[in-house]
Amino acid sequence: MTRSALTAFGLDVVLVVAFAAIGRASHDSAAFGIGLATTAWPFLAALAAGWLVTLGWRRPAAPVRTGLGVWAITVAGGMLLRAVSGQGTALPFIIVATLTLLLFLVGWRLVAAAVVRGRRRQAASAGAGAHSRTRSRSR
Repeated sequence: MTRSALTAFGLDVVLVVAFAAIGRASHDSAAFGIGLATTAWPFLAALAAGWLVTLGWRRPAAPVRTGLGVWAITVAGGMLLRAVSGQGTALPFIIVATLTLLLFLVGWRLVAAAVVRGRRRQAASAGAGAHSRTRSRSR
């Protein structure tokens, strides 16, 4: 796996753990420790499956190709694993988890794509300006 893929996967892991910690803290539960591990593991396992299914290491920062697939599998797989392990899957929790993980797992990829596009435009503008200055000097 490339460094960018490892970084992207690591960021996804941090965001899934943050989602679990925020959820636990919002219910006056300990945000860290064994409780956090119990809450996070179904989503972390599903996240890993999402990376495998989408071949996420090929285009780790792609919002659509990787981000949406990883998100959908993380939510669906995480809920399935919670259900079979006896953890709750109430409708409000499913809605909050779906939206929060969408924001986290696809959101950072959208921001990264926008930054890359902006840098490309800036480089193209700088290159076009240098090209026109070179042409005017040669005349």
